[in-house]
Amino acid sequence: MKLRVLYHGNCFDGCSSAGVFTRFYRERIAKGEVEVVYRPLEHKGDPQPFSSDYFDGDENACVDFRYSQDPRLTWWFDHHASAFQLPGDEDHFRSDATGRKFYDPKAKSCTKFLADTVAAKFGFDETPLAELIRWAEIIDGALFPDAKMAVELKEPALRLMTFIENNRDPAVAERFIGDLISRPLADIAADPYVSGPLGGLLAQHAKNIETMRASARLAGGVVLFDLADRETAAFNKFISYYLFPEARYSVGVTISSRAKISIGANPWAKVPRTHEINRICERYGGGGHPVVGAISLPRGELARAREIARDIVTELQG
Repeated sequence: MKLRVLYHGNCFDGCSSAGVFTRFYRERIAKGEVEVVYRPLEHKGDPQPFSSDYFDGDENACVDFRYSQDPRLTWWFDHHASAFQLPGDEDHFRSDATGRKFYDPKAKSCTKFLADTVAAKFGFDETPLAELIRWAEIIDGALFPDAKMAVELKEPALRLMTFIENNRDPAVAERFIGDLISRPLADIAADPYVSGPLGGLLAQHAKNIETMRASARLAGGVVLFDLADRETAAFNKFISYYLFPEARYSVGVTISSRAKISIGANPWAKVPRTHEINRICERYGGGGHPVVGAISLPRGELARAREIARDIVTELQG
């Protein structure tokens, strides 16, 4: 049989969730040979991110991503506050009687939420995946003791986070997902298919720190930075707080195949957060969590992305 797994692409938590679900399915649900086929998904500002051909498996699972009312979706796990974007999504989920769709916007990571849920409801043994689950929770929940740890990237898990956020090869992502649920994280980080590209990524990361040090500006408790002219798509979202520990929020503009506005709240801020980041993003077709979110626009709308970023900075300063 064919199991299709849709997951949040270029995301450590998304890949970890996909891996944990795959291992759970094979150990507790499958009755025979299973062909697992993955498809990474992106938040592109489209209220309907699913194409009709996405649900082409005998079973179809979606993890760490938005809800779909498509009747072919048989498993779903998510923790994003903006999971229900289309009219009727939440009502459809609430009325589901399969016992195979789960949601908790208070969960720090989808990985731990998924693992704990299938352990409790289906008897899955999550013990062998303890290291992966712990780090997915730390990374997606921003549970680092300080910004230094999040930016200096000394731990293998943080290097893997950096690697997958920048990877654009689906075949490599599939290999990575398989490794996450079968190998120690330090071994994966040392493997040439990761360590090779990682050398250049870490060098670029160091340049990003210096670029932001020179160009980012803090005003009214909000850091604004713009890396679009440098074609820097993926960046470490904690650099702002590493350089400006007194900041409450960060707003950044980047560009790759699309223009992107990234918004976050400083996990270590001394003044409590007073804005729901996901609500702000939803107004522009984006989404996320109360503490972090993003908005994507077509690449040709960079000027509009910059205007939106400025408007959000003004709102967060208020």
